[in-house]
Amino acid sequence: MSRIIAGDAGSIRLKPAAASTRPTSDRVKESLFGQLENLGQLDGASVLDLFAGTGALGLEALSRGANHAVLVERDRKAHEISLENSKSVISAIQKSRSDASVENKKADAEKFLKTNKQSFDLVFLDPPYNLPNQGLLGYIAQLSQAVSDQGLIVIERSSRTDSIQVPVWLHQVSTKNYGDTQVTILQKA
Repeated sequence: MSRIIAGDAGSIRLKPAAASTRPTSDRVKESLFGQLENLGQLDGASVLDLFAGTGALGLEALSRGANHAVLVERDRKAHEISLENSKSVISAIQKSRSDASVENKKADAEKFLKTNKQSFDLVFLDPPYNLPNQGLLGYIAQLSQAVSDQGLIVIERSSRTDSIQVPVWLHQVSTKNYGDTQVTILQKA
């Protein structure tokens, strides 16, 4: 079962993922968030979690100091689970930080990005593993106006997927494999 690992809502168990989603393992989350904390990218951050599933990544960021998270999920069942998880996590966080907030959007990621007017310091891009590189690059291109200066895009994909050509407006901070999972962190130049 997935949980919030650390921070204001640490140890809160999250409702399990809908059958249509693939949850990020606690091992991957722990390593990823340790790296994000070392980069100083969580305190006060505005976070976008595309393909949010249960909301675990965006909610972990909130628990660890981000101020605001937008969780975008198009699957109805996964969106409902994300809403339930958001309520329990934000309730715990607001006991110590009343300014923390979360928005849950039941929307297709592409449509959300076309209408989005917000700027984000941290974006989690965790699409289905079978999304081709061209599709992933399309989402990254749409994020160019949504990512703040020096903001990060965290991409979670299959470790068997071919690497992408990183767009010139980004530079690669790191890529790490965790079994079948690959996590790449890109920063807006």
